[in-house]
Amino acid sequence: MANRRKRHRKPERVEATKDELLGIIDRGRAETSTLGDAEWDKLRGAVDTLAWVQEILATNARALARLRETFGLTSTEKRDALPNGKDGDPDNAAIPGDDDDGDGGNSGDGGGPVPGDSPPNTGGGGDSPTKPGHGRNGADDYTGAAVVPVPHPELKPGDPCPECAKAPLTNKQRRRGKLYEQPPSKVVCVVGRAPVQATVYECQRLRCHLCGKVFTAPLPPEAARRKYDATAAAMIALLKYGSGLPYNRLERLEGSLGIPLPASTQWEIAEAAANKIAPAHAELVRQCAQGVRVYNDDTSTRVLALRAAIDQAQQDGTAETDRTGIFTTAVVGELGDGHRVAVFRTGREHAGENLGAVLKQRDPARPAPLHMCDGLKHNIPRDLETIVANCLVHARRNFVELIEVFPDECWTVIDELALVYKHDEEARNLELSEAARMAYHQERSAPVMTRLRTWMDAQIADKIVEPNGTLGVAIAYMTKRWERLTRFLTVPGAPLDNNICERALKKIILHRKNALFFKTLNGARVGDCYFTLIHTAELNGVNPFDYLVALIDHPRELRESPADWMPWNYGATLAALAPASTVE
Repeated sequence: MANRRKRHRKPERVEATKDELLGIIDRGRAETSTLGDAEWDKLRGAVDTLAWVQEILATNARALARLRETFGLTSTEKRDALPNGKDGDPDNAAIPGDDDDGDGGNSGDGGGPVPGDSPPNTGGGGDSPTKPGHGRNGADDYTGAAVVPVPHPELKPGDPCPECAKAPLTNKQRRRGKLYEQPPSKVVCVVGRAPVQATVYECQRLRCHLCGKVFTAPLPPEAARRKYDATAAAMIALLKYGSGLPYNRLERLEGSLGIPLPASTQWEIAEAAANKIAPAHAELVRQCAQGVRVYNDDTSTRVLALRAAIDQAQQDGTAETDRTGIFTTAVVGELGDGHRVAVFRTGREHAGENLGAVLKQRDPARPAPLHMCDGLKHNIPRDLETIVANCLVHARRNFVELIEVFPDECWTVIDELALVYKHDEEARNLELSEAARMAYHQERSAPVMTRLRTWMDAQIADKIVEPNGTLGVAIAYMTKRWERLTRFLTVPGAPLDNNICERALKKIILHRKNALFFKTLNGARVGDCYFTLIHTAELNGVNPFDYLVALIDHPRELRESPADWMPWNYGATLAALAPASTVE
């Protein structure tokens, strides 16, 4: 490895003030003539520059922390990964969902341990310990797999045991073992197939040599009545909007597997299907508006046609507003029956305006919903009453960004908030009701938050922290929003953070990173429809592919009664239609 880059050793930290260093230079200059005046001036200037750079780094620590995150040098906000992190303290557990993925810190583990002497495709069966995140899943985790019962070819329950029959019989003992049914041994076999498959039916044709009449064999019953089946449209939409696979990449993948499907054709298939299932999307928006809790946030989006129109209006001086951004808003509603709905809206409107458009469909007789968001003003809807709560994770992030500059102060805040999340996890494990959970927090978390508020007030009142400095701004963010940040102490069911909405926006971020943009507002409309249907199905533990297929296959029934085709009840609707189901 002759070309290996040289790694520079981190220098030992030396504590010294600027005045001390300049004093050393002045004394050296007076006691020796080895260096000329110009050289001493350069050395003094270097010390001045070093002091200036250190001051800039301390002042702009938050901006530098965000810059490091932009370039991938900081990937998580979990406490164990922070500088001088504290490990192994049960009273200071990591905040669920305070990492960059918003996944609550859960590992990807989905199955049990697999012994080393088991076949690689077995679904468990061993008791050797396996570390979380080992990447293996048990057979029960393959919920979408076909299950094929395999009976024993020679034996059945109730038969005598063959081994007992082989044992010698004595006068004292007669072996008469009988076989009983046990849980099956499960073996998983995974095969690869093209994401979109095609079948070519060659219908035989017969022609009369006298009259010229041609007789063509009819299609078999399993042949689709249309060229592009509902399953094809659902798979294309799921790959594009659920997994962020652009149409051109999907075209190349399918073409390499012998299924030539141009990107333009895939778009036409997805658009036609979206128009069919639009009533389900509209009904989900209506039901989201009835939620007892709503969450909202937005992220930037590229829509090429809209961007061109905005830029042209700015150049012509005909723009009606100074706003130039384009956003996708995620609105997540938690319904009273435990179901969740995620609605996506793309355009020039901010999160608060999009939430207001959704809440306009709310039943006036319902009480004001609890509204969770971060502390930005544009997240609040105008002229609509909501009980606003702010996100603790956003408040915590301000201190995470400053932890290298103010470690003691930032760890004080992080540790106290970790206790609050520990209490919330305990309440969740106890399966407390919303009122009981609030009382649990009032007993255990209220003293913690009071202690934290007293400490923050003292930092400013005693002039320990500069109010206009970065740490003072982080403290002011919390104290200014204290009532909203502590809503979980006064309102039953109030969440601690906005992580559920942050995770919903990962759909948009994934699409933006891979597909880069929407070409038109119509493309954004289709995307919003699929994002809403797919993520809502996932939030409710429903297979999004099966759900989309059912919607596309039943457009007439969907138009007549969209409320019966929600992710949580469409299965019952399908079962009721099964005897006389027709496909348009």
